[in-house]
Amino acid sequence: FNISNSEAARFMASGNFAIGNTVDTAGLRIYRHLQSYAGIIIQNGTNNTGGVFQGFHNYANSRIGSISQNNSAVQFNTSSDYRLKENEVAISDGITRLKQLKPYKFNFKIQADKTVDGFFAHEVSSIVPEAITGTKDATETYTDDNGDEQTKIKPQSIDQSKLVPLLTAALQEAITEIESLKTRVTTLEE
Repeated sequence: FNISNSEAARFMASGNFAIGNTVDTAGLRIYRHLQSYAGIIIQNGTNNTGGVFQGFHNYANSRIGSISQNNSAVQFNTSSDYRLKENEVAISDGITRLKQLKPYKFNFKIQADKTVDGFFAHEVSSIVPEAITGTKDATETYTDDNGDEQTKIKPQSIDQSKLVPLLTAALQEAITEIESLKTRVTTLEE
């Protein structure tokens, strides 16, 4: 595939599809792995630590996140630079808010034999709203193969990593309380 007489992508003899390169060993490769994986592989053809598989940019074309690698693990990154933030205030109600979360053991209907730990998105939305995408009980319509209009759920999602600041704040509050109690016990024992 060429753009303005310059090669942009090609199907390789191996069956791989290369974007931004003309050899099987450089640039980005996206392909279906037929042996040990049952899905699509996205491979950064460079051997550099921090090679980016996917970058996410906002309307101003500023990077707000990425999926990258460090030669031994995948990193799911979101912007966190202090220069992008303002009006910071320490979380002072970590334990109070943490106690409102309701963790459950459950299974998804599609996998009745697999139990997992987690939350219900609508119950988290008032405690850590930035962790939740979607609206409780939302539905959407679609047209099926017969041309009939159908309705299906439009499920809410949770980004559980957004709970980490609250968990950290609650743990710090608990540690402070424990240290205070230890000091009082030591005083009483003297």
